[in-house]
Amino acid sequence: MDGNGRWAQQQGKKRVFGHKSGVESVRSTVTTARKLGVKALTLFAFSSENWQRPEEEVSVLMELFMLVLNREVKRLHKNDIRFQVIGDVSRFSDKLQEKIRAAEQLTENNTGMVLSVAANYGGRWDIANAAKQLAAAVANQEMQLNDIDENALDRFTSLTNMPDLDLMIRTGGDHRISNFLLWQAAYAEFYFTDVLWPEFNEDEFIRAVDTFTQRERRFGKTGEQVKQQP
Repeated sequence: MDGNGRWAQQQGKKRVFGHKSGVESVRSTVTTARKLGVKALTLFAFSSENWQRPEEEVSVLMELFMLVLNREVKRLHKNDIRFQVIGDVSRFSDKLQEKIRAAEQLTENNTGMVLSVAANYGGRWDIANAAKQLAAAVANQEMQLNDIDENALDRFTSLTNMPDLDLMIRTGGDHRISNFLLWQAAYAEFYFTDVLWPEFNEDEFIRAVDTFTQRERRFGKTGEQVKQQP
């Protein structure tokens, strides 16, 4: 969800104004995903590198995260959406961690859609953390070294038990994924748009999905093999 700060600066306002405006795009995106029958939606809210941003901006983001949790979780629950946070939440305040746990517990049995919010998350951290858990399992003799394969590592990643990642959307004009879902993105389709996040509305989301549906996904096969599939 990139472009909040630049959007605010274009309006002649502080970057934090853009983050607050971006909440409306979050609501729109979640609502649209639910309408389209999306089973899993992951939003990159705060990367492990974002701690390097100005202290005021980080503070506002934390406050905004708390505010959104207070306001939106009941609405998610009402709409049968399961909420979870992926990332290393240990760096957040105790109060914020409590709010996250409460939101996850309230919605844990919902089945309509899974909304994952990546906070203090990094793709490299996700892979390294999974590897660390694998090593611990081997050290504790819970599994053998030869048991380690892609499926074994996947079981320890943040989005285990989620559907394979199909489409990754990045707003804001940059053509990179910035350490987001590196493991999960192996066969994802990428969609980059110049639209800044506060202006990413339902029409923009549908445009991205329409583009995705027109692509041929081969997964290592030839185009002819894909066309021959029933």
